[in-house]
Amino acid sequence: MPRSGLARRHVTVRQGNDLRQGEDWLAEEAPVELRYNGESFAVMMATPADLEDFAYGFSLTEGRVARAGDIRGVAIHEQLEGYVVDVDAGEVEGVDEDSARLLPGRSGCGLCGSRHLEDVLHPLARVPDGPLLEPHALERALEGLAPHQQLNSQTGAVHAAAWASPAGEILLVREDVGRHNALDKLLGALTRAGTDLRGGFVLVTSRASYEMVTKAASLGVGVLAAISAPTALAVTLAQSCHLTLTGFVRPGRHVVYSHPQRLSDMAQAP
Repeated sequence: MPRSGLARRHVTVRQGNDLRQGEDWLAEEAPVELRYNGESFAVMMATPADLEDFAYGFSLTEGRVARAGDIRGVAIHEQLEGYVVDVDAGEVEGVDEDSARLLPGRSGCGLCGSRHLEDVLHPLARVPDGPLLEPHALERALEGLAPHQQLNSQTGAVHAAAWASPAGEILLVREDVGRHNALDKLLGALTRAGTDLRGGFVLVTSRASYEMVTKAASLGVGVLAAISAPTALAVTLAQSCHLTLTGFVRPGRHVVYSHPQRLSDMAQAP
């Protein structure tokens, strides 16, 4: 049965001098344990919706599998404490007791459980040259995003990661309390559908931290646009792997931090 990621709770609302009782919709946040071939690898705090997409995206962006076809099946088990996601990935190379991320991961953290510095920063392969975005594509995507944020419209508490066409049409959205989880869910859904990631761009309702750049670039996304700011390390990584990184996406304005050649109205910029 699909999980909505929503929960109702009793609330007391004060408005002026009046008090009233009611109910409110809240975003669910639960421990999600990822297991590979029966062995625990990570526990992340996530919204328990679209967990199959999360399993695929997390597995690919964390390097647990090389391609979506390496995953033979995903089983989700709801338990009293949270959710267990069993990924059948055949022979997963490099997974041992020392590399397992058994520490709980917070919903806002992309590093929780990493045990070695080399697990955190590693060289990124150059992303493909495409796509070339049409003028005002980022604006169109931003304007068209809100109607697709169904979970956030009811709770006001979750991030979104959206896939858009070069013209700025929103094609797919995934949501989660954690920005990294939302991006993993989106990338997982796109990969499961066989989408050519050279044919569009990603828009996220968060800052562009280096983890977001790493996840997007690892699957060949050429353009990552963020509503908030990037970090200095995110810009450095984007420059090194030839990813176009934009931040502060607003109506009529955005800031390009690396490789503007994929934006048709900025293609001649340095």
